Amino acid sequence: MSSETGTNFDHKIHQLVERHRSEIGDKSRYRRLRLILGDQLNEKHSWFKTVDPDTVYVIAELRQETDYVRHHVQKVCAFFAAMEDLAERLSSQGHRVIHLTLDDTAPYIDLPEIIETLSNKLQVAEFGYQRPDEFRLLEQLRSTHIENVQIVECDTEHFILPFETLDKEFKPKTHVKMEFFYRRMRKRFAVLMDGDQPIGGQWNYDASNRNKFNAKDLNQIPQPLCFSNDISPILKRIEKHQLDTIGMVGQKLLWPINSFQAESLLAFFCEYLLPFFGQYQDAMTENSASAWSLYHSRLSFALNAKIITPMRVIDRALEAWGNNPQGISIEQIEGFVRQILGWREYVRGMYWVNMPDYAEKNFFEAERSLPSFYWTGNTKMNCLKQSVGQSLEYAYAHHIQRLMVTGNFALLTGIDPKEVDEWYLGIYIDAIEWVELPNTRGMSQFADGGLVATKPYISSGSYINKMSDYCKTCHYKVKLKTEDNACPFNSLYWHFIDKHIDTLSQNQRMSMMVNSWRKMPEEKQHALLSKASELLNTIEEL
Repeated sequence: MSSETGTNFDHKIHQLVERHRSEIGDKSRYRRLRLILGDQLNEKHSWFKTVDPDTVYVIAELRQETDYVRHHVQKVCAFFAAMEDLAERLSSQGHRVIHLTLDDTAPYIDLPEIIETLSNKLQVAEFGYQRPDEFRLLEQLRSTHIENVQIVECDTEHFILPFETLDKEFKPKTHVKMEFFYRRMRKRFAVLMDGDQPIGGQWNYDASNRNKFNAKDLNQIPQPLCFSNDISPILKRIEKHQLDTIGMVGQKLLWPINSFQAESLLAFFCEYLLPFFGQYQDAMTENSASAWSLYHSRLSFALNAKIITPMRVIDRALEAWGNNPQGISIEQIEGFVRQILGWREYVRGMYWVNMPDYAEKNFFEAERSLPSFYWTGNTKMNCLKQSVGQSLEYAYAHHIQRLMVTGNFALLTGIDPKEVDEWYLGIYIDAIEWVELPNTRGMSQFADGGLVATKPYISSGSYINKMSDYCKTCHYKVKLKTEDNACPFNSLYWHFIDKHIDTLSQNQRMSMMVNSWRKMPEEKQHALLSKASELLNTIEEL
C-alpha cells in the first residue's frame, strides 16, 4: 500500500470516528458495519428507515469489479457516479457512510480484505451485507470470516419473486417455459388481471408487437431524455488507475444515477414512449436521431443497479395506462409488463438454480474467437456496424439488436460463448451476470441446449431486413446468397443448419428449416456451404 493511499483510507475512518465521538461520546463504539455493493443502490431499503449512529455503511469502488471483464467506460462511470450519489444522499440523512474511491481501495487484494480492515479499525461486532445477485460475489462474501465479528446476510428487497421461492418455480437443468412462468406471475401478483383471467382476454400480445418503422413513423419518434451528470472526477480516477475500458464518453453522463432521475426517465417513458413501445419494440433503424433509443424505456441500468424497483416501474406504467386507455393500448402495456414481470424475473430464476455449471455450458462446442469488429464496429455488414457502433457510443442496444444481430452472427459463426459472454457483460451498461448470462448462453447462443430458449435464435438476412432499414445501405445485398456481395447471414444460416442438422432435426421448431435444407438441390447446397466456408475463413475482413 502506498503511503498516500493508506493516508486517504485512514483519514476517512479517522473523520468518521471523530464525528461519532463528538456526537455520542468517547465510550461508545460502532456496533456494525454494513456493505452496499454497486448494484444495491436502493435508498428505500429497510436498512435506511432509521438512523442508527452505531452503524457504518461502506460503499467502495473496487478493482475486482472493474477488472474481471473489460467494461464500457460509461458503465464504470455510471456505477461509480450512482454509488457516490447514494453515499452523499445517505450522509445527508444522518447515516454514517464511508465512500471509498479507487484511490482508497486499489492497493487491497479484494473486497474481503477491505471489509476485514474496516471491521478491525472500527472495532465492530457485526458485519452485514445484502445478498449479492452474482454468484461469484455471493461465494466471496459467504466465505469471508472475520475474527470476533458476526456476519449477517439479508435480502436486497428488490425483486418481485422472493429469493427463497426460486426453487419452487425453477429446477436445475430443467427447461421452464417463460410464457407459463409469466402467467403464474401475473396471477400471483394480480397484474393485468380481471379475477383469474387476463385483462383483454389474452395473456400475450407479442404477435402485435413486431412492426417495422416507415418514413412517417421515424419522424414521430421523440428525442430521448438524457441527463448531464458530471463525471470528470471519475474519468480522472479511471485514467490515474489505468483502467482498461472500451467505448466512448464525454464529460457528462446521460444515464440516471439516482432515484429522482430514474423517476424522471420513467415518467418520460410513460408519457411519450409507452403508447408505441410494444408496437415497435423489435424494430431497428439508422435513419433517426433517436435510433439508439427509439421507444424503449432505457430503465435497465437504474433497475439493475436497484436505483428503482421493478414493481415501482410496473405500477407507474399501469397507472399511465389506466389514465390514458385510448392512447396506450393493451398491446403496449402488456408488452412492457412482460419484460419486467416476466422475462427479468425469469432469467434471474434460471441463473440461480443452474449456477455455477451454467457458466460453462457450450452445447454446440463453439470455439471460434470473437471477431475484432465487435470491439471497433469496423465491418462492411451494416447491421453489425450500426449495432456495435451504437453499443460503443452509448453502452446500450435493445434486445433485438443484441439477439438477432450481434448474437445471431456469433451463433451462426460458432463463436466461443465465453467470449460472447465477456463482450456482452462488458459493453452494456445494464449487464450484470445474473441477467446477462441466461440471455447470452441461453437465449442468444443456445449454449445451454434449450434450458432457456426453445430453439436456436438464428436467421438469414431476411429477418434483419424485415425489422430494420439496415440492409438498404449495406455493402452486401440481402437478396443474394452466394455471390461476392451476398449478405453473409444467408449462407452462414444454411451452414449452421447443415453443421448441426442431427441436433436441430430433433427440435420441433426447427423441423421446417431442416426439411427445407434436406430438399434443397445438392448443387445449391454445395454453393451455399462453399460460400459460408469462404466467409468463415475471412471473417475478419467482412
